[in-house]
Amino acid sequence: MYPTEAKSCFTLPEKICHCGAPFALDMLLRVSFLALVFSGTLLAGDTTHFDDTGCVPNQPCYTAASIANSAANVAGYYAPNSFLTIYGTNLSYVTGSLGPADIGAGMLPWALPGTEVEVLLNNIPGYIYYASPTQVNLLIPEILDPGPVTVQLNNRAIYGPPIQITLSAAAPSLFQLDASNVIATHGNGPLVTPSSPAQPGEVVVLYATGLGVTSPEVICGTLPDAAWPLADLTDFVVELNGVPVDSSLIQYAGDAPGFAGLFQINLQLPADCPPNPEIRIGFGSNLSPAQRYLPVQQAAVQ
Repeated sequence: MYPTEAKSCFTLPEKICHCGAPFALDMLLRVSFLALVFSGTLLAGDTTHFDDTGCVPNQPCYTAASIANSAANVAGYYAPNSFLTIYGTNLSYVTGSLGPADIGAGMLPWALPGTEVEVLLNNIPGYIYYASPTQVNLLIPEILDPGPVTVQLNNRAIYGPPIQITLSAAAPSLFQLDASNVIATHGNGPLVTPSSPAQPGEVVVLYATGLGVTSPEVICGTLPDAAWPLADLTDFVVELNGVPVDSSLIQYAGDAPGFAGLFQINLQLPADCPPNPEIRIGFGSNLSPAQRYLPVQQAAVQ
């Protein structure tokens, strides 16, 4: 369905909100995110490539099965102001990605410069971050309402098939470090990894997309310039091994300043946090995909 090595194409914002106050990220972390965020890592078993049987030569070709949520790389988790990936053939004649020079006055461009590729969602252009002949990553416009949406890619005036997807008000999805573990950072910046796990009681920062409306609401095509929390935190939960953490341990949940469509959750892990728990986030029963884990280990006794 999806390729096992989809391309990284996004840059990390210069500042991320940390417990209500932005802090600067070091270059190593930014480089790490360039290699990891939106990497398209697959769940175990989802290893087949796009099947181009029936595709018309030189015409963009993709199917409902080759469209995915960019963070979790699974189909069906779509919402306004969240990231979507299209896999296929003849999607673009060139390869390009969005850079700082393409963003003017804090506004995202409607089209990715140099590619002449656009993706229409109910005839509204999405914000394209990356385009190649076999993969296009984009941000779903926040002005779309939940419900059926028709997706159609245009590559230099050659249109691919119209495909219908369904947007939810929220489609919580955690970005993945690899096929099993989510992306998180320690409170002082470095990535949480199996070789550098978090510890019970530590504050970690999780990265997600599809968490819905913030307060204030995102303005069409703009990059948030401050920490805007989720508009309704009443039902927001973080579950570890299926057990909701105490809401007082969620220190912040909202946008990541300087980056459209990226959300962060500042979470203090419970003192009794189990090793390597399954982690899910969301609203009530609307949770991020299962079988994603956070590397956690008790500190070694000296």
